[in-house]
Amino acid sequence: MAKRDYYEVLGVSRGASADDIKRAFRKLAAKFHPDANPGDQEAEERFKEINEAYQVLSDPEKRGRYDQFGQTEGGFAGNGGDFGFGGFTNGFGDIFDMFFGGGAGPGSRRGGPERGMDLRYDLTVTLEEVATGTEKDVRVVREEVCAHCHGNQAEPGTRIETCSDCGGRGEVERISDSFLGRIRRIEACPRCRGTGRHIAQPCKTCAGHGVVRAEKRLTVKVPPGVDESTRLRVQGEGAAGRRGGATGDLIVFMHVAPHDRLRREGDDLWLDLPIGFAQAALGAELSVVGLAQHSETLHVAAATQTGTVFRIAKAGLPRLGSSIRGSLNIRVSVSVPSHLSAKEREVLRMWAEMRGEQVSPEDKGILRKMKDALGR
Repeated sequence: MAKRDYYEVLGVSRGASADDIKRAFRKLAAKFHPDANPGDQEAEERFKEINEAYQVLSDPEKRGRYDQFGQTEGGFAGNGGDFGFGGFTNGFGDIFDMFFGGGAGPGSRRGGPERGMDLRYDLTVTLEEVATGTEKDVRVVREEVCAHCHGNQAEPGTRIETCSDCGGRGEVERISDSFLGRIRRIEACPRCRGTGRHIAQPCKTCAGHGVVRAEKRLTVKVPPGVDESTRLRVQGEGAAGRRGGATGDLIVFMHVAPHDRLRREGDDLWLDLPIGFAQAALGAELSVVGLAQHSETLHVAAATQTGTVFRIAKAGLPRLGSSIRGSLNIRVSVSVPSHLSAKEREVLRMWAEMRGEQVSPEDKGILRKMKDALGR
């Protein structure tokens, strides 16, 4: 079955500029990328079609042949079936480097500047620190530019020569025959590993890598209201780039330690508070300790039942990046004493009699029972 016109695939006109083609590709590729559509076979096939169209239309030479000869069932024609799809048959990694910190797109030299990796750091804070925000000193072990060679990978004072195999391009051409015809593939030069340079004497400090592992101490500012889903990005504090590439970022994954009294639900705090029977029946004003030992006044209404929730507005946690603040929700439970004095038992029996409630008979104890038996 004949393939769709490449311009139609990308949704651009035949007179579209290179920038128009690139913008169209980025938009469609992000939409149909397999990572964004797990298990969707149709989206995967659509992505392959978009990628193939971009490989052709983004290259002036290939685009010119395509405009002149069109395409066949197996690809676009011209030069006796030499399709020249570059590295497309190797997968999608190269083309998506263009989006996520790699090279500059098809035809770029593989040995060009390479952005450093983003690093992850897991940071735990207390609920009190969530309420106010805080600053935390952290220690990160990462790759940094070698101070001895300044990242150029060669021992200072020695020469860096152009690779004789690739002429400094960092790439070599491989041509093979298949049932589709001749396939031309561009691969990283094996001699210089895509750098385009030959280093006779690698740097002794970094062994020619241009980077060394080092420890960095820095301060992370934690804003109020963070939670388990918060990710803080500290720009430029990740791994060093290579060959002049930008430094990556440090991504801080936030965690909140459990509290001994309070429970968090979004911006709200919850507290379970036991109260006495008399307080529940008659009402009371109680002092309740919230976060950071801050005291709040709780008005308990008369005839309060177990499970009643009292809400104190704006006594909860701040919302991240907002002036909104949650509530402190207090769920009360009527506490039954486990030990009663004789006077307390007497009063409760009188109250039960007044209410007409049946209770267990009083256990007088063995000494009292003996006295009653003797009539004393």
